[in-house]
Amino acid sequence: MGECEVDGEEKLIAAANYLLQELRSGKSLSRNAKKALGSLLSELSRVVVAIPEDNNRYEGDEIETRLNLVCEKIMTREVDETMIWDLGSDAGSEFLDAVNELRVLIDRLDGTEEEVSLRKAHDVLQTAMARLEDEFKHLLVENRLPFELEHASFRSEQALGEGSFGAASTEDLILGSSNGNNNSRRRNSEEILVRPEVISDLKSIAETMFASGYDRECIQVCTTVRKQALDEFLYDHEVEKLSIEDVLKMDWATLNTNIKKWVRVMRNIVQVYLVSEKSLLTQIFGEETCFVDTVKAPVMQLLNFGEAVSLGPRQPEKLLRILEMYELASELLPEIDALFSESSSVRGEYREVMRRLGDCARATFLEFKGAIASDVSSHPFPGGAVHPLTNYVMNYLMALTDFSQTLDSLLMEHDDVEDLTIPPSPDVMVVVEEESAYENSSSTSPEKFLAMTKHFYSITSVLESNLEEKAKLYRDVSLRHIFLLNNIHYMTRKVLKSELKHIFGDKWNRKHTWKFQQQATEYERSTWLPVLSFLKDDASGSGSGSGSRSLKPRERFQGFNTAFEEVYKAQTGWLISDERLREDVRTKASMWVIQAYWTFYSRHKNSVSERYIKYSTDDLEKLLLDLFAGSSKSLNNSYRR
Repeated sequence: MGECEVDGEEKLIAAANYLLQELRSGKSLSRNAKKALGSLLSELSRVVVAIPEDNNRYEGDEIETRLNLVCEKIMTREVDETMIWDLGSDAGSEFLDAVNELRVLIDRLDGTEEEVSLRKAHDVLQTAMARLEDEFKHLLVENRLPFELEHASFRSEQALGEGSFGAASTEDLILGSSNGNNNSRRRNSEEILVRPEVISDLKSIAETMFASGYDRECIQVCTTVRKQALDEFLYDHEVEKLSIEDVLKMDWATLNTNIKKWVRVMRNIVQVYLVSEKSLLTQIFGEETCFVDTVKAPVMQLLNFGEAVSLGPRQPEKLLRILEMYELASELLPEIDALFSESSSVRGEYREVMRRLGDCARATFLEFKGAIASDVSSHPFPGGAVHPLTNYVMNYLMALTDFSQTLDSLLMEHDDVEDLTIPPSPDVMVVVEEESAYENSSSTSPEKFLAMTKHFYSITSVLESNLEEKAKLYRDVSLRHIFLLNNIHYMTRKVLKSELKHIFGDKWNRKHTWKFQQQATEYERSTWLPVLSFLKDDASGSGSGSGSRSLKPRERFQGFNTAFEEVYKAQTGWLISDERLREDVRTKASMWVIQAYWTFYSRHKNSVSERYIKYSTDDLEKLLLDLFAGSSKSLNNSYRR
């Protein structure tokens, strides 16, 4: 060996002794010094003799020598606050090699008389496990990736209108665009929850801790960190930890908002997050070691909210949301079964909550009909317009068609499968007749959604009966007919222009078209026959007794003018909001009035002074266009010639 080589080796030994002296002095080290020492340690590890494959090669003093070297290598890291894996995977692998060698040495010392050395080895191993636990946690926390909710494809907002079941009925209920087909909202791949490059390091740490008998500690730290990640995800998306009492105390607006959050989060957590979490833990541990313990509490938090919703009051405005929750729970059931074993309490609780949501949805729907029947008015609705109850019920039924398959299934469970007839009621004959019309309709399939269809028939029958009672509140018979005309026409139009047409069928539509046309005819008779009676040659005047003398032509003109002006004043304030229907009613009224007035005018215009002929046919035609606009007008003397 040359002098230069000897000199270099002496300097290396001197430097090493100096480093040992400094490290043992207990002085605090700067971060730069720690990093430099870490790099030095990595280089030293490359030249240190590897662990012998044959444990029997450790004999006598060699075991002690190896033990001291390995213990020193491990304890050197204890004075360095830098996380080992922050220096790179190679530094981490070297530390694990030292720990694994220490475990081999412990096995060799076990059963020997080297109690002091064995105790020292166990103490160092315990220190190493504590360090690995910290390193494991550090890798999990620092390499966690954010999990973002996908943009859920919520159903278009649809206001039910101002119904008669309280202020909550005006809330917008966000519903799904298609029933039973939510694949468009499904993610097709797992989400990466932890940076892939550290998975192998996490797995290596876990394997070493498991082999050293510290599997419980490793699993515990992983469970804690990953559970915290899921808790933070829920917190970031405003999913609060709510008790059943908290949910039951919520007003509808708050509950509605929370249900929307629940639906969105539940879909993403089950379809993506839990699948990804299970995959991550399997990659680290090689089996489903702690998946259930990691996710159980957050999942139960979501299920507890579903249970609380199912226990709330059966209010109509909640039904659509509850159906949405139940439908989602049903859709996700196969994935829950795949994620959790049959013996898992999570799987059992999930099924129970789903059942309760279904029971709640069914009970709420069945009580809806009773709510319609019990909606009593003490005053007539202004202008004979479409009543808020009609608006609410029909929009409600329209919204329910988004859940046709789900609702029909729930109602089928309730009804007698062999006999799905509606229970006896004052409207039973109407219901049965309309059901028959549905089943004989050539454009619909009576086998599809049969249970839901029969209940829908019953609901509209109850609604019509309620409207007939409300119509009796009007003193003016003509206004009763306008009220029923408006409401039955609205019902029919809603059916024809929505998916309801497939539920009710063509014959129901034809029958109700006939019904509102009949109301229009009754209106024409009750309104215009008395007015036009003045224009008949044998007229004795409206309201005259049977023995009254015949009126002279000028008196007939005067009587007509007065009667027409009374109708005008009243019926300009009435409202037919549907433009086409309003024009049809005006046109028919014009046909009645103009033809009769022109005939009478042509016959008597030369024998009656112009001062009694107040209106021309053009005047009357224009005035009739003011009817049913919802703004009362008076003619006064504006048309006096």
